[in-house]
Amino acid sequence: MSLRPSITALLGCWMLVLSLSGCGWFGGGKAKPGWVEGTSADYPPAQYLIGVGQADNRNAAADQAYAAVARIFKAEVAAQAKDWESYLVVENRGSADHERRLTLDSVTKVSTDKILENVRILDNWYDLRKGLHYALAAMHRPQAEASLMERITTLDRTVEADVRDARQASDKLLKVRNLRRAARNLVLREAYNADLRVVRPSGQGLLPPYRVNELTNELEQFLAANLALAVQVSGDHAEPIQRALSEGLIREGLYVASGTVGPEGAAPELVVRGTVRLWPIEVRDPQFKYVRWCSDFEVVEPASQRVVGAVSRGGKEGHLTEREATAKALRVIQKEFSTDLARAVAAHIYGEADLPQAADPPAGCPRDDPSMRPIR
Repeated sequence: MSLRPSITALLGCWMLVLSLSGCGWFGGGKAKPGWVEGTSADYPPAQYLIGVGQADNRNAAADQAYAAVARIFKAEVAAQAKDWESYLVVENRGSADHERRLTLDSVTKVSTDKILENVRILDNWYDLRKGLHYALAAMHRPQAEASLMERITTLDRTVEADVRDARQASDKLLKVRNLRRAARNLVLREAYNADLRVVRPSGQGLLPPYRVNELTNELEQFLAANLALAVQVSGDHAEPIQRALSEGLIREGLYVASGTVGPEGAAPELVVRGTVRLWPIEVRDPQFKYVRWCSDFEVVEPASQRVVGAVSRGGKEGHLTEREATAKALRVIQKEFSTDLARAVAAHIYGEADLPQAADPPAGCPRDDPSMRPIR
């Protein structure tokens, strides 16, 4: 008896089996899972938040899956950002929209990085026919909710303590610093709250102890009424430099008084005063003329004449003519140095960084140098 018909029949059966399970064969050994299309009975939406990634290698697919989950949270945080507009304006007053966007992005990144700690790659699948790897990133909603609730509760306690200390403080700087810190923490808290709305199937968050615009308005009003600054610049091109420095301080959310008089005729709390000098220098360069500039500034408490801090800076700029080199140096002073100095003063007032206690001699203006021909 020949075995050929039996073998032929057996092969036919195997081909039928393979044709019926073709997805499993082309899927690298298992059938195409439902999550590849975005849904799966193994990961019900009430329990899991999922993201699917695909790429030509397994690691890249996993990265894409993480990114898919992150986009869900970033979109919700951005949608809630209108409630923080008062903070963003104070943070970047007078600056371009893209700078406010950078501030928002930094807040979003902090909250999103934290929430992604709860995301895991739970499954992978390879489509042999297409040559694509798929990855499933999933977050267990109850676990993520518990983590977010803990962070929000901690921030609520911190915000309430900072606001209480601010409203009880007799020291003006202490009041400002506590209010500023409370507003910052409240913005971060609201970013976590936006994440919580995504994690909860109900889409509900937790009511905050304060509104962001409530605290930023309180801070603005106190600064305008109680912590005015005066700016005094002498030397070369003093007027445009003083104007640039004043504008920089205003962008930082500070109140700059006219002249040396604060609100209601009171003396300013702090005076930012300094000297700027520009002069041509000889450099062996047949193409360009050069101008050197220097600055010495100090921040003073008028009542006690105590020098809170001092900043000195200098540089050299070149161009085709002395006039153009001078204009270039002036732009650097107005745009870069004035902005940096304003941020340093604001950081001191807000308690975020200390001003240098002494100027750096090499960067300051040399004294009584007969070779310095001032430029007017």
